[in-house]
Amino acid sequence: MLLLISPDSVEEAFECAKASEYLDIVDVKKPDEGSLGANFPWVIREIRAAVPADKPVSATVGDVPFKPGTVAQAALGAVVSGATYIKVGLYGCTTPDQGVEVMRGVVRAVKDHNPAALVVASGYADAHRIGCVNPLALPDIAARAGADAAMLDTAIKDGTRLFDHLPPDVCAEFVRLAHAAGLLAALAGSVKQADLGPLTRIGTDIVGVRGAVCEGGDRNAGRIQPHLVAAFREEMDRHAREHEAAVAATN
Repeated sequence: MLLLISPDSVEEAFECAKASEYLDIVDVKKPDEGSLGANFPWVIREIRAAVPADKPVSATVGDVPFKPGTVAQAALGAVVSGATYIKVGLYGCTTPDQGVEVMRGVVRAVKDHNPAALVVASGYADAHRIGCVNPLALPDIAARAGADAAMLDTAIKDGTRLFDHLPPDVCAEFVRLAHAAGLLAALAGSVKQADLGPLTRIGTDIVGVRGAVCEGGDRNAGRIQPHLVAAFREEMDRHAREHEAAVAATN
């Protein structure tokens, strides 16, 4: 399982750089513009320059409306600015076909510029609260559009978490559907250390966090702390070892 950490500024990216041995992907977002709020192109460039070259940078392009052309241009801006994972929150898409239309435009815009870049179609575990596409539709949307990964986050940051809206068995089905379609499966949404056991057992490929590695657990007012990143990775690795041992014991 890869660890994705989301700084919201260049200053925080330097804190991530101090903890680079413990994380796998640095994710650029702007939390005050939404759970997948897009940051400025120059911030993406500066964060790309601030973190080690061997750490990929991902960038969100926003909790987007159903405006395929607008979103495709935003995605191109992110990849031109140096991101190699491009994440799109399908906030304004109410049907799978709308999601596919948006994501196809993103895939073409991104891959025409950098065929090696990875496109991530993201939905929301609390989709019922905002009226967007069903979370379990995301793997099919991503696959039909030619994306590389399907992701779930939470749209409304009110203290509720991923598993408050989708229990582990439903998240497991999401991961299964993604893997069956040849996609990476990413999960986020106020994830805490206590969630790492089930996330590991269901085969999550990427786990995204912010609040869990910020001082006070506050994704908005708190700042990312290298020692909290290290502690989170240590707990991830512990669960991975225990899971591997349990699988070996049953075989």
